[in-house]
Amino acid sequence: MARLRRSGEPGPGGKTLKQSDPIYELLSRAKTIAVVGLSGSPMRASHGVSAYLQAAGYKIIPVNPRIAEALGEKAYPSLLEMPLEVRERIDLVDVFRRPEFVDEIVEQAIQLKIPAIWLQEGVINEGAAERARKAGMLVVMDRCVLKEHRARFG
Repeated sequence: MARLRRSGEPGPGGKTLKQSDPIYELLSRAKTIAVVGLSGSPMRASHGVSAYLQAAGYKIIPVNPRIAEALGEKAYPSLLEMPLEVRERIDLVDVFRRPEFVDEIVEQAIQLKIPAIWLQEGVINEGAAERARKAGMLVVMDRCVLKEHRARFG
């Protein structure tokens, strides 16, 4: 019976699980996450996931035109309406919006040269994902960042 490798153990080709896992690399490297669709309501998934990420040490930037702040951080109406010094620090855009709103969010992220975009579970927009990939962005789609972080970092 095959033995499962532990994270960090070399596998085929000498790569470790962490080295060959783009999600691990992204979540290790990222420091600032803009959360598009972050709700001010603790009952919403976007709020709970963002609170988890904040507790894990990430700087959270709420992006939602309907709120002034969330999790103690100033909210912005859109990615493009943030001050330059805030936009320049974004490593990842995490999207909690329906698929029909993703095109505009991806276009803004491409324009700002943000390196990665994460579309949460149930958020699937293949066209926008392909445009992001062609622009050089790492794309994670239809996955929960909380679940993926917890699976890799405990």
